[in-house]
Amino acid sequence: MEITKEKLLGFYKTMVTIRKFEEKACELFAAGKLPGFVHLYIGEEAVATGVCANLTDKDFITSTHRGHGHLIAKGGKLDLMMAELFGKATGYCKGKGGSMHIADVDLGILGANGIVGAGQPIATGAAFACKYKKSDAVAVCFHGDGASNRGTFHESLNMAAIFKLPVVFVCENNMYGISISQKYHMNVSDISDRAAAYGIPGVTVDGNDVVAVYEAAAEAIQRARKGDGPSLIECKTWRQKGHFEGDPQSYKKPEEQAEWLQKDPIPRLEKKLLELKYATKADLDKIQGETAQKIEAAVKFAQNSPDPSPEDVLTDVLAG
Repeated sequence: MEITKEKLLGFYKTMVTIRKFEEKACELFAAGKLPGFVHLYIGEEAVATGVCANLTDKDFITSTHRGHGHLIAKGGKLDLMMAELFGKATGYCKGKGGSMHIADVDLGILGANGIVGAGQPIATGAAFACKYKKSDAVAVCFHGDGASNRGTFHESLNMAAIFKLPVVFVCENNMYGISISQKYHMNVSDISDRAAAYGIPGVTVDGNDVVAVYEAAAEAIQRARKGDGPSLIECKTWRQKGHFEGDPQSYKKPEEQAEWLQKDPIPRLEKKLLELKYATKADLDKIQGETAQKIEAAVKFAQNSPDPSPEDVLTDVLAG
């Protein structure tokens, strides 16, 4: 598959945007300016970027509690996202959802989700709707390694396989389910092996290589659009931060962290861009600077936005 200069630079811009948004969220949370919890995606940017580069606005995604990267890669608006983190009335959920529950139905973003494994049946349902309506749209479910142990994972893959639904399950295997290493919570090394139990394709890729992710996702999404059913992609990656902001990560070995930091997806892509002469160091610095300005503008928008009014506390709130 040919990866053009424009596409690689597009990947870079998206990954840098995710990284800078996350770094700013980290800074603001530490300063006590963001209410609630924040779970950061730093280190996993290549997965959301590579997958979503194959999607359009008519396609659907479901996200996780670590969802900022998925939202940005799918086209989420930075100012509305930041306002939601601040709990402001201008945020995506009018300040009621916070970091873990941002959605934008117009962009096919069916929501980040604080419940582990909850996105899998939602994506399966969205894919069922796509097939029922005879649309060529697809649904992509981002989930973690821990979520692949949940019953929702197995039920969703089974149903999607039986009905040949246009859905792609993307497992972001960052090696830890909260603080538990993968080797202590499952008896397989490659989560993609579980696809065989449902008679669907499963593949493991380097989740810190955006091109590898893009190519694997392109194949699976094309397969889904053609009506050939679901796939499982496992992206081996690494969250450089703790499970949540404030987590000291004492369960990680320092040498393990150091090894993975050497595989940081953004410097890897920078090196490729420079080697191919698709960009100069000055070009990349310019992208970094322009992105930082966009993030600052989003913060300013959020800080200048009104708080939700007490009268609206029960509006848009549904009870099951």
